[in-house]
Amino acid sequence: MHPLLQHQLRLTRRELLGRSGAGVGLAALATLLGRDAAVGQTSPARASVGPRGERGLPGLPHFPAKAKRVIYLMQTGAPTHVDLFDYKPQLYRRRGELLPPSVQMGQRLTTMTQNQRQLILPGITGWKRYGRSGLWLNDFMPHIGSIADDICLIKSMHTDAINHAPAMTLFLTGAEQPGRPSMGAWLSYGLGSMNDDLPTFIVMTSQDRELSCGQIFYDYYWGSGFLPSRYQGVKLRSNGDPVLFLSNPHGLTPAVRRGQLDDLAALNRMHYELTGDPEIQTRIAQYEMAYRMQTSIPELTDFTNEPRHVLEMYGPDVHRRGSFAWNCLIARRLAERGVRFIHLMHAGWDQHNNLPTQLEIQCRDTDQPSAALVKDLKQRGMLDDTLVIWGGEFGRTVFVQGDFTQPRFGRDHHGRCFSIWLCGGGIKGGITYGATDDFCYNIVENPVSVFDFQATVLHLLGIDHTRLTFRFQGRDYRLTDVHGEVVHDILA
Repeated sequence: MHPLLQHQLRLTRRELLGRSGAGVGLAALATLLGRDAAVGQTSPARASVGPRGERGLPGLPHFPAKAKRVIYLMQTGAPTHVDLFDYKPQLYRRRGELLPPSVQMGQRLTTMTQNQRQLILPGITGWKRYGRSGLWLNDFMPHIGSIADDICLIKSMHTDAINHAPAMTLFLTGAEQPGRPSMGAWLSYGLGSMNDDLPTFIVMTSQDRELSCGQIFYDYYWGSGFLPSRYQGVKLRSNGDPVLFLSNPHGLTPAVRRGQLDDLAALNRMHYELTGDPEIQTRIAQYEMAYRMQTSIPELTDFTNEPRHVLEMYGPDVHRRGSFAWNCLIARRLAERGVRFIHLMHAGWDQHNNLPTQLEIQCRDTDQPSAALVKDLKQRGMLDDTLVIWGGEFGRTVFVQGDFTQPRFGRDHHGRCFSIWLCGGGIKGGITYGATDDFCYNIVENPVSVFDFQATVLHLLGIDHTRLTFRFQGRDYRLTDVHGEVVHDILA
């Protein structure tokens, strides 16, 4: 007897019930699709095939997009806005004074600072004005200062999350608890791919050489949540092969590998016809992508043809694989090759007791490569349709953690206000948006929530954030949950 027929005859009770349930589910799905068609809604099962062969939802983008792709330079550990971006000259006259209760307004503090006096510590760096816009920036970021007229600095970001992992998860998925799709996964699902040979969503991580920060890069930061797993981010490794298991075993020719994949795909399609499990389709697609990446990934990471002046622009660390500079150059090369969402995560900003030493190191590691990426994109005519984002998950307190008369001190977590910057991709350059009070502690003008930020990013990509949804467990979920307003004032 044929093995497949024999397998079908050996149905267990569980398999029988499972297949019957799948049949009922498919019938119900067909009814829902008919209803969706009548009201003009989008449904994942009716996703259309884009010009490059990767599925995207029909009707997207909802309106003309200003950006085609996103490069998110996420600085994990919370960069201190007090020292880097939000210049408050009056604080220098108040150094060592107790933060007034009228400013703190009864805010609950973390266990790291609640039992100490909240003494004001002004910025530890000097400040300069940059560009025609006269943007105030600290002395540790002269290269970002050189692109001052290209960036929009938002000083009025705020968040309810004050622990690192929940705050990062909120920024990337719209919820503090793990399990929701990340922003890159949402964009992959909604817009599809712009290339055939690389994933739509790629992630790279780096950290300071001193390993001063204990922040962990959790896989769910770039996960697909309840979306099909084909939309999750693919992480490029900094050591060894950039992606595991891409290389053929010794003695296996490309032709033999191609034949194996064809046979495996045929078996998977037969299994899909039996079970209707959408993850089988994901498996088929991922095997094919892995086959194409055997050629595209080695070419991506080969800097041989990069001009010397470009390498020098990113700084000396660009030659150290896995550094933030190396990742920034890879990000530009990925953008050229049509990757939709490029997510860089750099750890080392969690400066509770090493602010005097580590802040300068972090700026030195990230300042030049960040600015070089923007300049590189601009020189290639790509900045206009590439949205670049730089920022962390929350800010830092204006009061000191520890004793600033000693060599080691820092700042605690602060979610009430902090700064991020954006440029390119439809963002108005050379402006500052929002303002904080004289103590850099509370927002007094144009607050921007995490959900507002997410809604604005999606808007720049041509997406109405209220209409990009996915039904899961009886509810329509979206990146911005039930919140979010587009910040139109920062759009070009």
